[in-house]
Amino acid sequence: MNEAPSVTRDRARLVPWLLRALWAALPFTTGPALAAALGSASRPVQVVASSGLWAGWAVGMVAAFAPHPLALTALRVVAPAAVVAAGLAALGGHPSALAVAWAAVACAWAFSPVIGAACVNGPAYPNERRYLLRPPGPLVRGPLPLAWALSVAGIGAGPLLLAARQWVLGGLALLVGWPVAYLLLKSVHNLSRRWVVFVPAGVVLHDPMVLFDPMLFRRQDVTAFRPATPADAGIYDVSQRAPGLGIAMELGELTTVTLLKPGKREGAAIHATALRFTPSRPGAVVEEARRRRIAVGRQPG
Repeated sequence: MNEAPSVTRDRARLVPWLLRALWAALPFTTGPALAAALGSASRPVQVVASSGLWAGWAVGMVAAFAPHPLALTALRVVAPAAVVAAGLAALGGHPSALAVAWAAVACAWAFSPVIGAACVNGPAYPNERRYLLRPPGPLVRGPLPLAWALSVAGIGAGPLLLAARQWVLGGLALLVGWPVAYLLLKSVHNLSRRWVVFVPAGVVLHDPMVLFDPMLFRRQDVTAFRPATPADAGIYDVSQRAPGLGIAMELGELTTVTLLKPGKREGAAIHATALRFTPSRPGAVVEEARRRRIAVGRQPG
C-alpha cells in the first residue's frame, strides 16, 4: 500500500534537517579524532590541515542549507572525505568508533535519494518536479571513485606539501592538482544535472551526459510509464547501464532522439518508440506520472 502524500511530504522535509544536524555535530564527534591524528605534525601542517578540514565542513554546512544541484555535488564530495579522514585517523593510531560511525552515517544521508530530490528541486519552477537519475554503471565501477579521489587529493596535496616545506613538490602539486581537480569536479557535477522532469506540457529528459539537448515529450505523446524488464525489446536505453530499477517510457510514435557524441559538439540522431532511464526514486516517478494524468503500468515494487 502506498503511503499517504502528507506522510511522504513530512519525511521529505525531515531528511534535510537530519543531515544538517548530523553535519553540524561533526566537529564534536569526528573532530577530536582528527585533531589527535594531527598532534604529531608540525605547526604549519596542523594549521593548513585544520583550515582545510574546517573549510570542507563549512562547504558541507552551507550546501545542507542551500538546496541546489551545485550543493548536491558539494555534499557528495565532502561527505566521503569526512569518512576517509576519520578512517585515516584510525589507521594512524587514533581510532574512534564514534568518529567513523558518525561520518559514515552523515555520508550515507548525503547520498540518500531524498537529499538528491531536495537539491535538484531547489531552483525548479513551482509547476515542475525533477527526479534525479542514477549515475551510469560504468562510471560507478571505477572512474567515478577515481575522479573523486584525484579531486580531493589535487586540492589538498599542494597546500600540505608547501606547509611541510616541500617547495618544489608542493608548487607542482598546486599548479597541476588544482586545475585537474576543477576539471574533474566540473565533470562530476554533470551527475547532479541528470533529471527526468515533469512539466505542465509533459516530460523532459535532461541529461547533459547523454542527450545533446534536453528533450520534451508531450503528455499526449507518452502512452505509458512502467517498470522496465529484462524481457523488453525495442527500448533504447539512455541510462548508460545505470544500476537499479529502470523506467520504460513508451511513446505513441517513432521519435527522434539526439544523443551527445563524447568529445564532440554535435549530436547523433536515433529513432525510438520507447526509452529506458533509471531514476533514483522509480516509485515516486511512476506516482508523479499518475498525478500528471499519464498512463502508467504496474507500480515498481
